[in-house]
Amino acid sequence: MIISASRRTDIPAFFADWFMQRVREGYVYRVNPFNAKQAKPVSLQPEDVDGIVFWTKQPKPLLRHLDELDGRGFRYYFQHTLNDYPALFEPKLAPLDARIEHLAELSGRIGAERVVWRYDPIIVSTVTPVAYHIETIAALAERLRGRSVRLVISFMDMYGKVEGRIARLRQQHPELALTDIADPRQRGLLAELMQAVQTIAARTGFTVQSCAEAVDLSPWGVSHGACIDAELLARSGPGGGGGLIHRKDRNQRPECLCTEAVDIGMYNTCLFNCTYCYAVQSEQAVRAALQRHVPGSASLLYEYGSGEPPRQ
Repeated sequence: MIISASRRTDIPAFFADWFMQRVREGYVYRVNPFNAKQAKPVSLQPEDVDGIVFWTKQPKPLLRHLDELDGRGFRYYFQHTLNDYPALFEPKLAPLDARIEHLAELSGRIGAERVVWRYDPIIVSTVTPVAYHIETIAALAERLRGRSVRLVISFMDMYGKVEGRIARLRQQHPELALTDIADPRQRGLLAELMQAVQTIAARTGFTVQSCAEAVDLSPWGVSHGACIDAELLARSGPGGGGGLIHRKDRNQRPECLCTEAVDIGMYNTCLFNCTYCYAVQSEQAVRAALQRHVPGSASLLYEYGSGEPPRQ
């Protein structure tokens, strides 16, 4: 069993201590995100966990716990999103220099292969045109050279929650317009961007993969990726190299090649409030949800009965 921590929220940034308490107690409750009455215990005993994939924009709060995770024998790696968007898209992130410093600290601690750099999602707009992304990716790749070896990209998906936030944003910024670069009619723009990305990656030592993209990027040497990657996990812990029995996650989109995993996060709990985030309804929804966070609970939100979980 692989633990995803988490596609639904930033556990390292905001819930590192809660997560470690769950590790020490040996279990966590997985809650149905659409029905809080449906919850079941999931073992976090090292012998039951094949590995952990952390998703984050800010790993710093979890860094002090890595020795303990190592001592308990866990395999893990990080999917680390690092963009450089203006505040209208990423309003609450730390300054870029600090985020690069924290990624570098993480990489120095666990190794470059176990820190996957996500430039994600790519938003092509009047304030962030293709030239903006080429310049930004080039600058970031130089600064992250040797700190990571895999670059994951995707293009923004207009989920219902995202559409609502974009609509509200355009009321404040009527000059804002977005371009769907994956649209076949934008093939020229896509080619311009992807050729530049591949040139930058070749120069700085990155392998580029896409995340759940239907569009074919193979003409530019970009393959479909598995963000939850059993092969990478097998190399990401004590001893390393041990194979994992795994299968594709059937609950994800067809384009997603991720290995099957148990996600322990919950929606509407990330305080970064990024405009493009599919996991957050609104800033108000996050504040309301976090009132139900009990640090000692076996679930991220709400409180459930305790007890030893069944073995997986």
